[in-house]
Amino acid sequence: MAFGSVQAPGRQTCFRLNEPQRMVFNYTRMMMSSLFVKPDPKRVLVIGLGGGTLPMALAQVLPQARIDTVEIDPAVVNVARRYFGYQTSPRQRVHQADGRAFVEQAVREKRSYDLIMLDAFDYTYIPAHLMTREFLQQVKTLLSPGGVLAANTFASSDLYDRESATYQSVFGTYFNLRANNRVIFAVNGALPDDASLKLRAHDWAPRLARYDIDVARQLALFERGARWPEGTAPLVDATK
Repeated sequence: MAFGSVQAPGRQTCFRLNEPQRMVFNYTRMMMSSLFVKPDPKRVLVIGLGGGTLPMALAQVLPQARIDTVEIDPAVVNVARRYFGYQTSPRQRVHQADGRAFVEQAVREKRSYDLIMLDAFDYTYIPAHLMTREFLQQVKTLLSPGGVLAANTFASSDLYDRESATYQSVFGTYFNLRANNRVIFAVNGALPDDASLKLRAHDWAPRLARYDIDVARQLALFERGARWPEGTAPLVDATK
């Protein structure tokens, strides 16, 4: 799946026809490693469907979890169903909506999620209203105690430092992983220590192997926080 043109350099989703479960992209492996931080989520929200790689994998490894996916473009949902095997069910639901609007409505309804995956990423672009301090504050409100936000973002960009400062302003210290993309794991609470991460990764290793996820390699990517120049301003909503 590619947005814009088949000649475009970026890809939203790829999978191997003979090994459909094996993950192609580093970032999806990193996103799944959020299970080392929150190993038993019962309520999951994924913002951005693509071909459905993440919600389908989560449904397989978390058979008791309820997974809500938000996708703004109905064409993406149709392509995911037709070409990538994405299917909905009572516990695997898709909602056509803007991700921020969905989060704000869920906050008003006092819902909560144990794991939120933010994957509204298009190679060179992330919607600005999904990067601000105000949006992340809403996401944090939506997280259960100890809940985790996993965000797929850029390994390098003009906004890298400001994005880093924005996450710190809302969550404090977070996990920073980099391999092609950057993935941030922010917790509504304290980060687990290294021993806990290693133990949980070991527990998850047999179930993640089918997706070509090497848990030792993933653990080596975990860093606590990021560095940015002193005085870097967080990203905020535009004033009217």
